[in-house]
Amino acid sequence: MIRVHGVLNSPYPYSLEPCQQVSERSIMKITQRLKAVGPGAMVAAAFIGPGTVTTASVTGAEFGYALLWTIAFSIVATIVLQEMSARLGLVSGEGLGEALRERFDNQLVEYVSVFLVVGAIGVGTAAYEAGNILGGAAGLATITGIDSTVWGVLMGLVAGTLLYTGRYELIEGALVGLVAVMALSFVASAALIGPDLGAIAAGFVPGVPAGSRYLITGLIGTTIVGYNLFLHASNVQERWNGPADIGRSRVDTVLSITVGGVITLTIMVTAAAAFEPGTRIGDVGRMAEQLRPIAGPYAELFFSVGLFAAGFTSATTAPLAGAWATTGALGWDSDLRSTEFRAVWGTILGVGVLSVLLGGSPVEIIVFAQVVNGILLPIVAVFLIYAMNQEDLLGTYTNDSVANALGAIVTVIVVWLGVRTLLDVAGVL
Repeated sequence: MIRVHGVLNSPYPYSLEPCQQVSERSIMKITQRLKAVGPGAMVAAAFIGPGTVTTASVTGAEFGYALLWTIAFSIVATIVLQEMSARLGLVSGEGLGEALRERFDNQLVEYVSVFLVVGAIGVGTAAYEAGNILGGAAGLATITGIDSTVWGVLMGLVAGTLLYTGRYELIEGALVGLVAVMALSFVASAALIGPDLGAIAAGFVPGVPAGSRYLITGLIGTTIVGYNLFLHASNVQERWNGPADIGRSRVDTVLSITVGGVITLTIMVTAAAAFEPGTRIGDVGRMAEQLRPIAGPYAELFFSVGLFAAGFTSATTAPLAGAWATTGALGWDSDLRSTEFRAVWGTILGVGVLSVLLGGSPVEIIVFAQVVNGILLPIVAVFLIYAMNQEDLLGTYTNDSVANALGAIVTVIVVWLGVRTLLDVAGVL
């Protein structure tokens, strides 16, 4: 008779228990990390809008897999800046707009800074809002045949009702759910269409094909969004209670931004696999064709549902970001249920609905929003890095040299790309 550690007649009595414990610990860790997801997912929901879907599809169709490296850079750059923003909110208890207003002793500099934030964020989020609602409405119109004006108004009403509840948990839960739906949809589409894995790997090697610079800037601009830095600094305070939760916030930020970047990547991969390089995409119906090889007559349905989800999530987060930025910069009450807060997001949402009623062009509005973001982002990034080095604001949680170096690199690259693109457009280069 064999006795092993006090257990009779068992071929492996001792090995299973530790394995089960390891498995249970692993599951618990994964569960805890998933429970941390929330504020970062709202940031992902904000940047996965119609502009992202359109830009990634156009890029994949025209240049194949060659610009996948741009998305990888965007994911890392966004994580770097958003982590700083979230840490600022948790440690200081202030939003980015409040921190900006209180950092300057010179009253003139303070007024100019506040004006830039309110003006740029207000114009930027309003422009994005118009593109979000028009893009989401176009998706629903493709599915149903009902005019996009009707859907645009209904989207605005639903988003407004959700925001008006003032219940952060409800808003966050709805957006996290929609991000999950988008992720499953686009990842499954990319897997089913059977992309070239070797070409995908090669696409992560940096290169700039002729005529692609404007799309590189567009891809980065749809991921690293200036108003998301205001959104993140404020929404972490709704979810967590201070510096003790920085670890949870970092897990949320890395996981959520990575998932958002993967969604963008899979959209590009799907388009690259479905189209011959050099294909130009000009409308929602044409973009939907990228799913036709795997979805047959339902291609437009799948793509348009994804476009609607992207539009609705962004149409909800843009007004939130604008309201937090504006109320913080002006010193108003930033509570979700305050009159001032509701007035700001209501104005931004109203601009989006009005654009639908006036028959605005989604493409033109989205392009305008990208220009505004390109101007705003370097300004906000520079101030964020400045604020993250203020010991009177953050104490021992200020940036270390590595964080400062990464933030500086991201800012310089974004500025350089924006300037080169503007010069290209102007015909200087």
